[in-house]
Amino acid sequence: MEHIQQYQEKEFTGKGALWPFLKRLFTYSIKHKRWFWSFVISVMVVAVSDALFPLIWMYFIDNAITPAAKMYWEAKQQGLTPQVNYGQLWFYIGLFFANAVVQVIGVFFFIRFAGYIEETVMYELRREMFGRLQELSFSYYDKSATGWLLSRITSDSQRVTELLSWGFVEVVWGITMIIACLGAMLFYNWKLALIVLGSLPVLFGISIKIRLLILNYSRKARKLNSEITAAYSEHINGIEVNKITTQETRVSHEFTRLSDQMRIASYKAAYYTAMYFPMVILVGSAAAALVLLAGANMVLAVPVGISIGTLTAFFSYATQIFLPIVDISRFYAQAQGSLSAGERIFSLIDEQPEIQDQPGAGVFNQIEGDILFENVGFYYHPDKPVLQNLNLHIKAGQSVALVGPTGHGKSTIANLICRFYEPTEGVIYIDGENYTAKTQQSLHQQLGVVLQTPHLFEGTIAGNVKYARPDAADKEVIEALELVGAGFFTNRLSEKVESGGENLSMGERQLISFARAILAQPRILIMDEATSSIDTLTEARIQQGIEHMIAGRTSVIIAHRLSTIKHCDRILLIQNGKIAEDGNHMQLMNQRGQYYRLYTKQLKHEVATRNIAEEEELLAE
Repeated sequence: MEHIQQYQEKEFTGKGALWPFLKRLFTYSIKHKRWFWSFVISVMVVAVSDALFPLIWMYFIDNAITPAAKMYWEAKQQGLTPQVNYGQLWFYIGLFFANAVVQVIGVFFFIRFAGYIEETVMYELRREMFGRLQELSFSYYDKSATGWLLSRITSDSQRVTELLSWGFVEVVWGITMIIACLGAMLFYNWKLALIVLGSLPVLFGISIKIRLLILNYSRKARKLNSEITAAYSEHINGIEVNKITTQETRVSHEFTRLSDQMRIASYKAAYYTAMYFPMVILVGSAAAALVLLAGANMVLAVPVGISIGTLTAFFSYATQIFLPIVDISRFYAQAQGSLSAGERIFSLIDEQPEIQDQPGAGVFNQIEGDILFENVGFYYHPDKPVLQNLNLHIKAGQSVALVGPTGHGKSTIANLICRFYEPTEGVIYIDGENYTAKTQQSLHQQLGVVLQTPHLFEGTIAGNVKYARPDAADKEVIEALELVGAGFFTNRLSEKVESGGENLSMGERQLISFARAILAQPRILIMDEATSSIDTLTEARIQQGIEHMIAGRTSVIIAHRLSTIKHCDRILLIQNGKIAEDGNHMQLMNQRGQYYRLYTKQLKHEVATRNIAEEEELLAE
């Protein structure tokens, strides 16, 4: 099959891209209203509890420590023994402890709720992506690498759901903390509150700017690291070519250039990371120093402007308020970093199948298997047509083999019959009806496809054979195995099959895939080079099974080894997307055309291979 251009991921390019991404992402968590709002409220409770500690400390100093100290001083001046009242002391200690208990309870619940939201949304995203992957047409997989799709399900979904849960904790806590702290400061002394308030824009600006610089250089470093890894692997594997072509110096310079770029990007990311907290702490400390200076003047003023406890609370707020700003900026940077992952997820969920049933499409009943291509054209790329004006009639019950050079349209014809793709020109009829007017499912239920490389699922041999018909009885499984010449499996039905069938030989895997196709009782059977991956001896053993498989049903067989399709009713030689020769084996051999040359060439090669093997056996004896 022709080279298909790799799938190009869409990207958010507008300035407002972050907001649509977050808005859509949060619709998943808001669906679970009880959990979501419980999560928000529990985080807010923790934030308010954090903001209350300086106030408790303020009242403790003003109502317990300062009066006690004053009483103690006056008693000492009068030569009396001070009488300490522990009532206020224990009251505020109890208040402090109660606030801590509330905070602990809030932390417990928000962790519980955040974990639920993260796992639930991750489950929903993965379910939607996997469901969409089952619906998408083959053309999508031509343009999408397996690793690309796997990372959408795994790392990307985890990344965005962490933003939705633990990242959102920082935003809710940070905003609530800032509002609570500023509210308390404005209530007790608006002048000191304005000093702290004036530092917030500076803190926000520094935080966001440096966070984005760290993010940009980290992205660049990761990209360069991927290029370095690829270059390292490529030139180590190609060391012979480099030496033969005397390119060692050039590729070394190129590798040095990539390494130097990564060194600079990584250093800058580390540099701004190191700069970040000192800068935030510097601005926060400057604001705290101004609060301390102004507040001290108020404490020492006559009359007294504020109490010592109030000054202590304001100093605590001024030194702590930069923490929620750090958290909010971290969420912003994390959201920017998750933007591409989220877009990849949603682009997959939004992807529409290229092949879709027409509105009001009918269904195929029992298919006879008559296939007609009428002026069919097809391309993967408009500038590279694969089939042009192809006319082909395959009668019901007929076995047809497709042979010819690689890349000339054999697999495309088979894929069009299966409606994995649809013609770009012309019409394909099944039993005289345009198959695009029928549902895909009603067609696929009556198709059997055996691929060049069989895929088995983890489970048992019986489970793999019954994959298309889970309700089939073991008796039917045994009959299917015996029909394809795999009767030796009948006592191994419960044997475990590892993922991909790695614990079975290629021949055994192919036989199981044959039985799986036959058990479904297909009316049309497609075999796409189903024996090319197995050795000649195994192929000879299963050849009889193949003859049983195609008996009584329309069969289209793509074959590389021409000796395996001599029994077919028709053999079509496909060249440049057209039928170059058409006839049975004897007719084509008598024509002495391209098929004759291909067949005799393969026959000579097989004879030579067999003679060499016999000679080796004699030498071994």
